[in-house]
Amino acid sequence: MTTVRVLIVDDHPLFRTGLQKAIDLEDDITVVGHCESGEQAILDIRHLNPDVVLLDINLPGMNGLQVARQIKSEPNSPAIVILTAYHDDEQVILTMRSGASAYSGKDVLPDTLLSIIRDVNQGYFIINERRMVSDELEKWLNERVEAVTGPYATEIDGQLVPLSPREMEILELVTQGMINKKIAHKLGISQQTVKNHMTSILRKLNVDDRTQAAIIALRRGWVRIDTD
Repeated sequence: MTTVRVLIVDDHPLFRTGLQKAIDLEDDITVVGHCESGEQAILDIRHLNPDVVLLDINLPGMNGLQVARQIKSEPNSPAIVILTAYHDDEQVILTMRSGASAYSGKDVLPDTLLSIIRDVNQGYFIINERRMVSDELEKWLNERVEAVTGPYATEIDGQLVPLSPREMEILELVTQGMINKKIAHKLGISQQTVKNHMTSILRKLNVDDRTQAAIIALRRGWVRIDTD
């Protein structure tokens, strides 16, 4: 019997422990490691070679979507199950476009999550407990994209365009209360460049001002406020 190797990525110890205990009861799934940040997740994935990664969106440093995009651009990447406390169609679309194989709420039942792990390891895609092959997933996504003008993405020629790494960097500084002048100084770019990026961010998020943009980013776990 082939054992599915799982890496858990979440910065809440109790949640990690709960996942570990649920998986430890299974003969065909094993936890090969766990970590708390996006940056460490990338290192552990490369080192431990898991088959499946249980990945929280709201992580210190890189968020789960950024981790997923980076890992899926590499050869022999694992299947990724995104776990989140926030759910809507826009978030699902962005998650699956980022390279995830499944999207699940953190309130998922243990048996359901174990089934998801087994399914994504076999190459299936799971959304709302619906199992799909790649063609079915693409059809589902295209239907949702046509129905949604989503925050954090815009559609150009049928492709979802997420915030760029620089836009994500600027948005995180906005959530920290920085004005354009301070952002420009911190990043070593001009204020006009910051303004141009902010215009793009507001357009992609479909909001009117930076406060609304910050609220969306924080609520969905794309960026975090350092509470230390």
